[in-house]
Amino acid sequence: MRPTVSRVAFASGLLAPRAVGASLVTTRCTSSSAASPSIAAASATYDHASFVKEIAATDPPEHLHSLLNLLQARGEMLVSPGAKRGLIPLVVPLSESPAGNLTSLLRWPTAPSGMEMPVVEVRNHGLWLMAKNVNQYIHRMLVEADISGYGDDVWSAVGDAGENFYTKGDFKESQMADVDAYLLKKVGLFPDVIERKTSLHLEKGDHVSALITGEFYTRDHFPGFGRPFMFNSEVLRRVGRTTEAKDSARVALKSPWWTLGCRYEEAAELAGWEDEQIEFIREKVTEEGKREDLKKGKAPEQVVLDEAAFLMDLASVDGNWDDVVDRIAECYRGAGLGAIAKFIAYRE
Repeated sequence: MRPTVSRVAFASGLLAPRAVGASLVTTRCTSSSAASPSIAAASATYDHASFVKEIAATDPPEHLHSLLNLLQARGEMLVSPGAKRGLIPLVVPLSESPAGNLTSLLRWPTAPSGMEMPVVEVRNHGLWLMAKNVNQYIHRMLVEADISGYGDDVWSAVGDAGENFYTKGDFKESQMADVDAYLLKKVGLFPDVIERKTSLHLEKGDHVSALITGEFYTRDHFPGFGRPFMFNSEVLRRVGRTTEAKDSARVALKSPWWTLGCRYEEAAELAGWEDEQIEFIREKVTEEGKREDLKKGKAPEQVVLDEAAFLMDLASVDGNWDDVVDRIAECYRGAGLGAIAKFIAYRE
């Protein structure tokens, strides 16, 4: 029996993007020893902000300038927002760490109401959610800088805007047990923090607390991401609840596969599936598969949106983003989302 496939996060109850006139943004944004930090930062901020507005067709985060400064202060090199070759086509690259990790913004093709651009890390199999928005990420970095004692460079980078997020010494004055507790209570919810707390419960043998925290993780705190259900599946398996673990993994696989936080094969193993899901989706993106959907009464726009989502899933397995990016863009163009199509197809 073939598994059912849902792509609600892409198409149901979503807002259409706002079309904006575009101009090309081609300047390479990198740190330069020949330029002063202030000049380099100003140039980089303009390039990224204009790219988000004119190419990604959405409003840039209010404090994007501060985030770029912070990333540089942390030792990362700014990269061009249009340097998307080889990457999942929904990201706006921001910076690269010395270890090669790429911090980016995620531009959902159709975003749920009120959702800001998340901060993500690009990985081979997809994306890892670092923060639900730029403000939360800046706030967290300031807290961690204050605690670690390397905060001077970070605070200089963010300037007066830092006072809008965090007051130096607040963590110490809070007398909280650890930084994770502070972040969750004072800053926001972060996937890595929730997962770390859950893992600590498991290490202590406190299965009840681990199960409660894992279930809390799945309560729609991170819309569109399958990672919470994937992690909860791992927790359930560790405590011997194999049937529930399988169910949670299958729920995770209804989300875009590039949001699982792991390779598809790992998720499929937990779900108890072999290759049938992949083969099913490969059939869905054929001309015959699309005709079958139309015969069943599915709207043509929905058929092409589903096709785009399925192609993204398959690319996350095969690692061939550049091979399918033009076809994905054409799908969005066919659904009347020309601005999104232009963003997806854009590559320097």
